[in-house]
Amino acid sequence: MKLIEFSTRRRVTVTMFVTAAVIFGMVAFQRLAINLLPDITYPTLTVRTDYEGTAPSEMERLITEPVEGAVGVVTNVIRVSSISRPGVSEAVVEFAWGTDMDFASLDIREKLDRLQLPQGADKPVLLRFDPSLDPIMRLGLYGRESLVALRLLAEDQIKPVLESIEGVAAVRVNGGLEEEIHVSIDEPRLASLRIPLNQLVSRLRQENVNLTGGQLKDGEAEYLVRTLNEFRTVDEIQDIVIGERSGAVITLADVGQVTRGHKERQVITRINGQESVELAIFKEGDANTVTVARRIGKALEDFEKQTGELLGSARMEVVFNQSTFIEQSVAEVLNTAIMGGALAIIVLYLFLGNPKSTGIISLSIPISVVATFFLMFASDVSLNIMSLGGLALGIGMLVDNSIVVLESVQRYRDEGLSSLKATN
Repeated sequence: MKLIEFSTRRRVTVTMFVTAAVIFGMVAFQRLAINLLPDITYPTLTVRTDYEGTAPSEMERLITEPVEGAVGVVTNVIRVSSISRPGVSEAVVEFAWGTDMDFASLDIREKLDRLQLPQGADKPVLLRFDPSLDPIMRLGLYGRESLVALRLLAEDQIKPVLESIEGVAAVRVNGGLEEEIHVSIDEPRLASLRIPLNQLVSRLRQENVNLTGGQLKDGEAEYLVRTLNEFRTVDEIQDIVIGERSGAVITLADVGQVTRGHKERQVITRINGQESVELAIFKEGDANTVTVARRIGKALEDFEKQTGELLGSARMEVVFNQSTFIEQSVAEVLNTAIMGGALAIIVLYLFLGNPKSTGIISLSIPISVVATFFLMFASDVSLNIMSLGGLALGIGMLVDNSIVVLESVQRYRDEGLSSLKATN
């Protein structure tokens, strides 16, 4: 039995199938992932090699040219381009679309392992561009507290809370002042006592340890022994013994000064001109951006309610939220598709002048679109600009095909056939 004949003779069965497709499609629509773009694997790899203190011309001759020669013979390579800067060499390898980048990375790594680079050059690092690896949200922490306190608050309190959220892969803290202990040595004094600098460094390393000490058995019980001797205060560092002269003990305080400071800053973040601490949040590879962003927002609200005193005068502000742009973009495309379908129905009614024919086409559009949502969910296709754009184009094709079918049925009816026979 042909599909058309089955549809006209088994109308109740077809109605049940259509109703089931609509129900499954509506349920699937609520569970579809929302992304800005579909998963795209860009066929490019960047080989970065650091060789500190080397001029661009030497980088080109010693690093870049050998790397280009090694990776240029890999299968499916289209073009290799490079940039040589002081101390840095970057070779960009472009592959043909459709290349399995996992195997391509293994091939390039194998070629680079055989490469003989100058002594002192770092091992080449493979960098892969993937827009999904960018942070989905950036938070700013600012207030009257010192930048050291804000940094500690972000690392010790806020970061663990965010990393425990389902779908969050990592949280990176930038800006602020990272605490660091500075040891300033009086070199003339150290030289007069005939104590080499490497001896002082060795003593600092020996006194600040946290190592395993083996195992201790007591009957059937077994205990792990650890050597815990880490510095806790500045005074403990100053009191370590670095040598002995004429029976007198020489401590670090005799030849230097230990102060509490901060690391040299490489990144400065500001919110409205005020220095702040930034928390960049990264999602897991298969996690949905919008869902993870909503969980983060809920977790931040709970954190502020439970630990309001801990924040003090500090404030958290969302300075970037990728999910907002995604939701707005997807909603815009979806609204455009709905408006386009509605306008198509209005134009059809004005030209056909037949409410019954217009109603048939009006039903075919939403039923087909909703049923497509179930197929998208089963095929693991997310709601994004590309998929919604395809649905918008499909609405236009549905209208065109519906008009063709209606005109064909109407022609047979004009010849005197019944509605059932004209349809077949």
